[in-house]
Amino acid sequence: MAIIPNKEQRVGIFIDIQNLYHSARNLYGGRVNYGELLTQLTNGRRLVRALAYVVRSNPETGEEGFFDALEKAGIELRIKDIQIFSSGAKKADWDVGIAVDAIRMASMFDIIIIVSGDGDFIPMVKYLQWGLGKGVEGAAFGKTSSSKLREVLDNFTDLDTSPHIIFRSTKSARKPKKQK
Repeated sequence: MAIIPNKEQRVGIFIDIQNLYHSARNLYGGRVNYGELLTQLTNGRRLVRALAYVVRSNPETGEEGFFDALEKAGIELRIKDIQIFSSGAKKADWDVGIAVDAIRMASMFDIIIIVSGDGDFIPMVKYLQWGLGKGVEGAAFGKTSSSKLREVLDNFTDLDTSPHIIFRSTKSARKPKKQK
């Protein structure tokens, strides 16, 4: 059920950067315009907090500049270092952190927006809606998002239909991949 936006709604945005970054790069050979993303998602409502969950993997790659750009766009960062196991496997997951923060901060917001297509967020969405009475919206690239997640959200913004959200790279511009 869609919630009708109004300018009095207090909005909190929780951005799964890894999910968005990889989807934008793999689908479109581009990157996300986070300032434009916040503007579109708030839709004239009052943004109380926007948090981005990032993983520090290699400071030599210029990721600190990316982190600075997120902060300049008005986004608070939650940063953790990538875990590298003795087998060489790497783990860079923020799902539990995002869920805990969204639930812990829920009293500050009328609307909580999860920017991720990860179906692992379904139990959190249901708890925020039915346990705490919050409106929960989502945004992600539809081609890489869980259909079950989209079904439980009060509103879903498909970033595939928002070309102004993507900065296309001139070096690696790709056409969108066709669905099978």
